[in-house]
Amino acid sequence: MFQVNIFTLYPEFFPGLLDAGNYRRARVNKIWDFNIVNLREFTGSNQRADDKPFGGGSGMVIKAEVISKALNKYKNEFEKVLLSPRGLKLDQNLVENYKNKTGLNLICGHFEGVDQRVIDKENIKEISIGDYVLSGGESASFVFLDAIVRTLPGVLGDPKSLNEESFSGDLLEYPQYTQPRDWNGIEVPEVLLSGNHAEIKNWRLEQSRSITQRQRPDLWQKYTKKS
Repeated sequence: MFQVNIFTLYPEFFPGLLDAGNYRRARVNKIWDFNIVNLREFTGSNQRADDKPFGGGSGMVIKAEVISKALNKYKNEFEKVLLSPRGLKLDQNLVENYKNKTGLNLICGHFEGVDQRVIDKENIKEISIGDYVLSGGESASFVFLDAIVRTLPGVLGDPKSLNEESFSGDLLEYPQYTQPRDWNGIEVPEVLLSGNHAEIKNWRLEQSRSITQRQRPDLWQKYTKKS
């Protein structure tokens, strides 16, 4: 079972999305589970989880001692990840690295960040879900965990669908269609109705190539280098 310890200053954010849909079914089936750790329980006598940054500047910084005490209480061999806008950018290749692991310690950053000393001392890996800033790592944690949990064996009804999604093989996914065949005068591409699986496969590949080249030239460049 994949076990996640979520370290947060705002435990009221959870379980939220983690108690719905595939998340919930996977937990019931003991494929994964999570534990919420309230960082405010490790603030000591002054009840302060954060303080002003040395050198001046706006905002507050989460104290090293708070993070360190929490990690030591839940000591394990899991990788420690801090969700931070300055971290390594999350992509599908990075997500795939976690599906064969047994667990994860996930730290939700907040305010102006976390004292660098505990990041260095605890060998915490920083990951960003994109080039934008959120109020905190709690909302980012839902994105991060969704991306990971859905890759765990037994979570999705059809595991083969993982091989056909966007970013699989550096291509974006091809267009999808369903009933009715004619909607407002717009018909489903004839090839998808042909029953010719080889032609359908080729059509989908060409569509994926075209969409990737048009919408994500960075991925298209990676794809053409491998081809």
